[in-house]
Amino acid sequence: MNPLARLVALARPLVDVADTWLRPLVLLWLRIVVGLVFLRSGLTKLDDWETTVFLFTEEYHVPLLPPPVAAFLGTAGETLLSPLLIAGLAGRFAAAGLFVVNAMAVISYPGLTETTREFHLYWAMLLAVIAAVGPGTLSLDAWLTRKARD
Repeated sequence: MNPLARLVALARPLVDVADTWLRPLVLLWLRIVVGLVFLRSGLTKLDDWETTVFLFTEEYHVPLLPPPVAAFLGTAGETLLSPLLIAGLAGRFAAAGLFVVNAMAVISYPGLTETTREFHLYWAMLLAVIAAVGPGTLSLDAWLTRKARD
């Protein structure tokens, strides 16, 4: 057996453990971390709706939408998609929807600092991973798929 094949044979059990145990835990952790960020933001907007509409009128400049509509859609996206993401129910859809909400925040708020822009980039990367690979086996999507097969 050549050295490369021997190395692959030695690594295979580690890869299997990572696929079986580590990937689901990491995807769950990503869903919770990014989901809570957007859920808190949405709940803050709901807590003081007048201020939210004011901010969408004066600070955030969402293209093509009247400020009250933009405020409603942004808040709805954050408060409805975040719990779905955390639970892993329609996980890819929720991640893609929050990716759009995040992108609109970056586009519409000229007051972002370099640091806050980096946070948005970080959240975008986490959401892109979940949208690309799915919410993982520790999700309601996976549970429902298993139930449907039984």
